[in-house]
Amino acid sequence: MVDAARARKLADRIQQIVAEMLERRIKDPRLGFVTVTDTRITNDLRDATVYYTVYGSDGERAETAAALESAKGVIRSEVGRKTGVRHTPSITFVMDSLMENAAHIDDLLAKARAKDAEVARAAQGAAPAGEANPYREPPSAEDLDEDEDLDDLGAAEDGEDGRSGRPSS
Repeated sequence: MVDAARARKLADRIQQIVAEMLERRIKDPRLGFVTVTDTRITNDLRDATVYYTVYGSDGERAETAAALESAKGVIRSEVGRKTGVRHTPSITFVMDSLMENAAHIDDLLAKARAKDAEVARAAQGAAPAGEANPYREPPSAEDLDEDEDLDDLGAAEDGEDGRSGRPSS
């Protein structure tokens, strides 16, 4: 096992080397507009996964994948030469679905904005279903006077001495 910081540095270096090679040295006509987005390497430094995106149609993406697969050996030998590690990692190219995910999220946000606008239009002329102030407030002086009248009424029913007319149990 290797230090995680060393593995990350090596992955960053591999990403730079691969991007530079795709830009300058690989002259395959099938290679489209490729961007290397990320590189990850295993803890034993044996396998590197290079994530990339391609701007274009599905056909161009398939052609680019085939071009990268055919150039894998040249890229791996250049990575080994420029990094100087004892064992050159095997390289796997994986299409990064970052752009598709971003487009999907944009679509979902647009739908949410449309629903919010619809709810706002429906709520423009609406009034609350309950009272204007649904929260309890402390009793006012008028409410207290009414409570005293109710207490007097209850005392009259019980009798003058405060005992009720019911037999005690």
